[in-house]
Order: sequence, then C-alpha cells, then structure tokens
Amino acid sequence: MTADLRRGNTQLHQPGIMGVLNVTPDSFSDGGRFFDHAAALSQARRLIEEGADIIDVGGESTRPGAQPVLVEEELRRVIPVIEALAGNIDRTISVDTSKPEVMRAAAAAGAGLINDVNALRSPGALDAAAELGLPVCLMHMKGEPHSMQLNPRYDDVVREVRDFLLERAHAAESAGIKKENILIDPGFGFGKTLEHNLVLLRHLEEFTASGYPVLVGMSRKSMVGALLDTPIDDRVFGSVTLAAIAAMKGAAMIRVHDVKPTRDALKVCSAVMAAA
Repeated sequence: MTADLRRGNTQLHQPGIMGVLNVTPDSFSDGGRFFDHAAALSQARRLIEEGADIIDVGGESTRPGAQPVLVEEELRRVIPVIEALAGNIDRTISVDTSKPEVMRAAAAAGAGLINDVNALRSPGALDAAAELGLPVCLMHMKGEPHSMQLNPRYDDVVREVRDFLLERAHAAESAGIKKENILIDPGFGFGKTLEHNLVLLRHLEEFTASGYPVLVGMSRKSMVGALLDTPIDDRVFGSVTLAAIAAMKGAAMIRVHDVKPTRDALKVCSAVMAAA
C-alpha cells in the first residue's frame, strides 16, 4: 500500500498522521524504547489503534549531535521490522532514511514511502528513489545532524527553505519521480533556531501554496521545550498545539509521537475549517 499524499492538502480536509517508530538506541525522544523488534511491533500496533495513517520506521537518529550509522547496522535495525509490519498491518509503512541501499531493501520488504531528511542528496539516493517509484518526502536540513544546531543562520529563512525544497522537488521530477508522489517538509529543528522555527510555521502557507503537499514534524522537539520550559516527556500539549496550527495552515501530513491527542485536535480543526 502506498501513501495518499494528497489527503489533507486543502484546508477543508483533515491532515493525515504519520506515527513515529524509532528503532534506534539514541533518538532524542524515545531512543532505546523500541529498539527491540517485539517492542517495535507492539508500538506500531498501538499507533495504528490510535489512528495513525502511516508508520514511519527509522533506524538512524537524526537528533542534533547524532553520529552516522553504518548501512549494515541500519539495515539490521529496520528491515525485520518493516517485513513484520508489512505482513500484519493495513497502513502505509514509511522508511526514514537517506541511504539508497536502505531505500531499496525497505521497498523490497514492503515500505511504501521514502522519508529522507537529506532530500535525496546522498550519492545514489535520487536514482534509487526514481527507480523504486515510491512516494518521497523531501526535507530541508541545514548542515548535518552532528553540527546543524551550531549557530544556523539565514538571511530569509522562509524564502531560503522554500527555494531549496522547490529545487529538490524539481530535481526529483527531472529524475522521473511523479509530482503527485512528492511531499515537502520544512524541517523544523533541523538547522534552525527557535525563531527560525516559529517564522516557518507562521508562514507555512508559503509552502502549502507551492503545489506540493506539506509534511510537518514538530512533535516533542526542542522548540516545544524552549517555549514551555518542559522536558521531552511533558511536551504533548505543546506538540498538539503546533500540529493544530499546522493543520489550520494547510499541512497535508503531521508526523507525531502522540497519535491519539493529535488525532482529536485535528478532528476539531477539520470541523472548524469545514463550517459554512
């Protein structure tokens, strides 16, 4: 099954929800909790029960300061989980990776979407994605995970991020990826200060008007902690508020850790936007 990327890309429809499933020992929010495959499968089922439309499986942390993971290790982490999920759930499985080898193996295992924080810039990634024919999500990241939060600077963050994403989307189309199979993601928290993140959200219409559906991922991130002075496990309300704002601004997909409260908030937003 592949993702319906157009779902929710107008303000009269409820955005889809992408549930986060990190099979890593070091992700910023839930690192280590679902590293065991049995725990990962149990969490995936819980996310689906709460209303997730897509399960996003990632085997390499991209938190600030994270170090790269070898291809073999990333494959060992994600492929058994994707294979098990593909045979047992009726939702789209997304693979969160920048490596072409992992993209190919994940697609063979049953993944239906490629979610790439590096926007298919890694060697061979663009060709692999075009060859596989799966929907892709292209995210903006300034720098690399290990250094991206070291004093990021922009002259005009909205224009620069939007122009980058449009350039990558056009590159994907030129490589043979259909326009209707492309999502764009401003990359909240990836090489951005709190002010950059807030400005991007304030002007999210600049992205939703681009012709490509927009995915946003702000769940439990440091921007919530900075705004509310709360630890990671106490950021549900702030994260849901940000998701609701993104929905009201036309986001097509919301990537979250806490599916049920987000789903409830989005239902309310949808009802308001659909009112005559």
